[in-house]
Amino acid sequence: MFKPQILLHEHFEDDHTDSQSHQIKSVSRVYADVLSTKPESFYEYDTLTPKFDDIDHYSLIKKIGSGKYSIVFEAVHEPKGERVVIKMLKPVRKKKIKREIKILECLKGGVNIVKLLAVVEIATMDLTALVFEQLVNNEDFRSVYLKLSEDDTRFYLYEVMKALEYCHSNGIMHRDVKPHNLIVDLENRKIRLIDWGLAEFYHPGQEYNVRVASRYYKGPELLVDYPYYDYSLDIWSFGCMLASMLFRKEPFFHGSDNQDQLVRIAKVLGTVELNNYLKKYNIVLKASLQGLLGHHTRKSWQRFVTSENEYLVDSIAFDLLENCLKIDHMERISAKEALKHKYFAKARKNVYV
Repeated sequence: MFKPQILLHEHFEDDHTDSQSHQIKSVSRVYADVLSTKPESFYEYDTLTPKFDDIDHYSLIKKIGSGKYSIVFEAVHEPKGERVVIKMLKPVRKKKIKREIKILECLKGGVNIVKLLAVVEIATMDLTALVFEQLVNNEDFRSVYLKLSEDDTRFYLYEVMKALEYCHSNGIMHRDVKPHNLIVDLENRKIRLIDWGLAEFYHPGQEYNVRVASRYYKGPELLVDYPYYDYSLDIWSFGCMLASMLFRKEPFFHGSDNQDQLVRIAKVLGTVELNNYLKKYNIVLKASLQGLLGHHTRKSWQRFVTSENEYLVDSIAFDLLENCLKIDHMERISAKEALKHKYFAKARKNVYV
């Protein structure tokens, strides 16, 4: 019997995006019009009416995690005796819940994307819960990703990039890529991109909420309040994860708040590149932030190489990193291009010692 024991007091913050009429709009250079080739029913979620499974089919085993918007449990689907993961969504606007369900339905069967098995409703608490597959040896990627061998680092990063290519090719931005949102089964070499609660459909020219992604993985576009971003936001977040794995430095950009996060980025990539970006899109920074930035020259990736991480890095790895961590979002490598990068040559052949 499904008996949630935890009251969900926390609330969701409302999405909010200020109009940025003075800024120059950009349009994604990949998959910009992919949704125009699909029926409106593919991406329209306002009128979605989920089909609910019987709540009594599930028994909770234990709490395995919690976040800003949800609490996660390990559970059993009693009729089949299968272990599942149940994500109980904290009270929030119904539209946001519908969006997550719709996106998961659109991506069902996608490579390395967590599979939504069912949706259940807890009417007495006005809660919705999502039921997901559970990997056999479920581990939080965050707990292992800095300990992987060079081959495994390439393998799992390649698998994550395949998931990003799949969602981008279907007109969807994840908007919260980070190690915490990956689960892995090292024994069976499986990985899944999870937590699609911030994901959104990409429509060219639309203003999006810049209060997405986790601080250490926020792209510069978010930190300078540029709302016309696209799939390339996920590539920046991936690049931050790549940098952490290559240099064994977690997080790679370690800001104390959003303003400091931009300063940390500028200290590595240089203020010249950042200022060029601001001019290109007519982005005006708040005076306080402009003052904090100061002037910084571009740092070489070699500067972050130590005796402990040198076996993980080479010029090819630096090239992929360089192309992911471009301040200008329009200059970043796409997921499709990244899958063809030399860094993943061994992963493409699936040849491992």
